[in-house]
Amino acid sequence: MNESKREPAQIVMKASCPAGSGIVAAVTSFLAERGCYISELSHFDDPDNHRLFMRTRFHVEQGPDDMASLSADFPRVAGIFDMEWQMFAAEAPTRTLIMVSQYDHCLDDLLFRLHKGELNMDITAVVSNHQTLRPMVEREGIRFVHLPIDADNKARQETALLDIIEETNSELVVLARYMQILSDQLCAKLPGRVINIHHSFLPGFKGAKPYHQAHARGVKLIGATAHYVTADLDEGPIIEQSVQQVDHTYTANMLVAVGRDTETIALARAVKLHTEHRVFLDGNKTVIFK
Repeated sequence: MNESKREPAQIVMKASCPAGSGIVAAVTSFLAERGCYISELSHFDDPDNHRLFMRTRFHVEQGPDDMASLSADFPRVAGIFDMEWQMFAAEAPTRTLIMVSQYDHCLDDLLFRLHKGELNMDITAVVSNHQTLRPMVEREGIRFVHLPIDADNKARQETALLDIIEETNSELVVLARYMQILSDQLCAKLPGRVINIHHSFLPGFKGAKPYHQAHARGVKLIGATAHYVTADLDEGPIIEQSVQQVDHTYTANMLVAVGRDTETIALARAVKLHTEHRVFLDGNKTVIFK
């Protein structure tokens, strides 16, 4: 009787360090010595910051090692190059908390792609400052948390949000048209862990009503930008952007309607890139290995 062969566990390693010679050779030699087979290897040397970024996907082909033992032994290599690094089980879904207000299109698209197997994530909860999307979320069997926000309770509600993130072990927070500005203090506690979708082609038309701003300028392209959230409004490192052609016949409301597609596409692509561990922060930019 033939038994199906179990596929080896895939591991992704992200690493960055000051640029120099011998880094890639040292990493690949370390993996080869431990019987690892490298199936993907990408690296980039940023000439502006003199920093090397590297993403490797591999599995143990021979020998007793696993991700735990490799992680325990790799610091002796990383220390030589002052390297920042992480290892991830490639198939492990990213625990993701989603935040929304009243618009449903971005959340609906993420749920659709999740069901189709396009996004490797577990949704730990959906948090909203409105009750509008509760039926939609609970119909999916997902926990819905209502945290209404006003000027008097914002600090208290953000503390409650942090408690939920910790309680659910959420690794990523996605603002799927969450129409509240996160405080500087909250942004500082979640660096590189919060993705926002802004409904313009940043750095143009920041802040409120970007489609109306775009209409007033008579643009011929509208866009959407998925970026990491920082204390500077709509200025965090950009992950993905999507654009669509328009013309003089489009009203502001028409731009809002057609812009929903660019928003869902940009956000879904950004979430996919993040959950596949393809994105590196490089100052206020990103390095992405697709």
